[in-house]
Amino acid sequence: MTQLVIRLIATLILVFPACAFAQESVEERIQYLSEQLSLGSEVTVAGVTLASTHIIPELYSRREFSPAWTDENRVDEFIQLVGHAKDEGLDPADYAHAELLALIGQYRSDRTNATLRADADLLLTESLSRYGHHLFFGKVDPASLDENWNWSRSLEGVDPAAIIQEAIDSDSLPIFIDASLQRGSVYKRVKAMLAEYRALKDAGGWPQIESGVTLKLGMDDERIAVIRSRLAVTGDLPAAENNGSTVFDDELRLGIVAFQDRHNLDRDGAIGKQTLAAMNVTVDERIDQIRVNLERVRWIARFVEDEFVMTNIASFKTYMVRDREVVWSGRSQVGKDYRQTPVFHGKIKYLQFNPTWTVPPGILAKDILPRVQQDPGYLATKNMDLVDRDGSRVDPTSVDWSQYSARRLPPYQFVQRPGPTNALGRVKFIFPNEHFVFLHDTPSKSLFERSERSFSSGCIRVENPFELAEIVLNDADKWNPGTIQKLLDSEKPQTVFLKEQMTVMLLYSTVGVLDETLVRFYNDIYERDARVLRSLNEDFKFRLPEFIGVER
Repeated sequence: MTQLVIRLIATLILVFPACAFAQESVEERIQYLSEQLSLGSEVTVAGVTLASTHIIPELYSRREFSPAWTDENRVDEFIQLVGHAKDEGLDPADYAHAELLALIGQYRSDRTNATLRADADLLLTESLSRYGHHLFFGKVDPASLDENWNWSRSLEGVDPAAIIQEAIDSDSLPIFIDASLQRGSVYKRVKAMLAEYRALKDAGGWPQIESGVTLKLGMDDERIAVIRSRLAVTGDLPAAENNGSTVFDDELRLGIVAFQDRHNLDRDGAIGKQTLAAMNVTVDERIDQIRVNLERVRWIARFVEDEFVMTNIASFKTYMVRDREVVWSGRSQVGKDYRQTPVFHGKIKYLQFNPTWTVPPGILAKDILPRVQQDPGYLATKNMDLVDRDGSRVDPTSVDWSQYSARRLPPYQFVQRPGPTNALGRVKFIFPNEHFVFLHDTPSKSLFERSERSFSSGCIRVENPFELAEIVLNDADKWNPGTIQKLLDSEKPQTVFLKEQMTVMLLYSTVGVLDETLVRFYNDIYERDARVLRSLNEDFKFRLPEFIGVER
């Protein structure tokens, strides 16, 4: 060894103490990376950028930076759980499943490597934080897709680091997650639907059917044999020896009716354009549709109460739920495509029988004003009064209507008097909101017979509303069919306040499971599914400063 080398080694020893050459301990590496996260630095482990910038520093500082994952059985259980994230309609890649497998495999091949041990622990915690967040809130932020969304995404004071620690320490992660989330029967049913349709895909799915003339009972067509095969796959037509027949018999008609019922189509038993189009939706498209709606359930599952009123806009139905059971349901009419019923929740405060209807500005500008300008007598035909700011009636023929427009509305209220022809019918359910949307009766009852019922200006028209009123008021002695009819006959407006305000939720789901045992699909009338699916399929996004929803 030359004198030059000796002097170089001596210099290095002076500059770098011996302890600097010692391997970093597990605790030291966990502490270093946790502190870097706290400082806002980007920290990457095994190629994965850590996004749990609050949870990781908080959880490990409470542990004095010791590893959290000390039970290898729990590690294996979690990796298996994340590997099956597709069962929840999610993507294992969002939770670094492949990276976890590789990193833990490396550590188990070199258990003396403190860096691998620390990194594996941190990545496990990161993965669990991501997975828990998506299961609790959903992967997609609904407020980013819909400005009307008014459910909270806050943990409301819950300590996320403590929850993660409890999960790690639990006897079973799947059981802990199910017990903590309490997602309810609807989530379980939609999740089961996802498994059912993935099984259909694995079995080959169903055939596509060529277009052609409408097929009806008694016709003979080569496509009928394919249609029989298509319906048998989804259980709408029992498998039978004659499933190769090209004749449209009564058994096939019943199968078609069953299919139409499940897809909210006119149940005419014929195979026209709409029915054929529904049959030709591929199994992959149905799987995506189920995934989208499973995500929607995650958005609101934690807000579901024991008692509430709910309208599913896409299915055109309203439900009354009590003790988590559907006690009433009725067909509904919802907003037209250009006047879509918004998705939000509120509290029903009161009902009004024999309501008047004050025309809102939007409808006044687009519908009423142009007709009055053509014929001032139009208001009389609609049992409608023109009222000035002092509450006095004004003769429509005395007004110069030419000076007004959609941009310059007249300084009057247009008020429709109570009665059978009132646009709101004979009762309305009021839950104050910025959209001026509520549930109400309607004189347009024939429209309930249509399979698609998007006819309103945004409010929800309810079939058999007096049945719903009885249940909501929940006082059979005071509010029953006899007393309600007597009140209606008076044609005098009366407001009835609920003893306790009741939650109402206006939701949008193109899959139906609330009170059905069958798998039901509804048309995406407002074309909202595609945006949810795109967001659901995006790569996991790195978020600062917080990941799991603790608001600062």
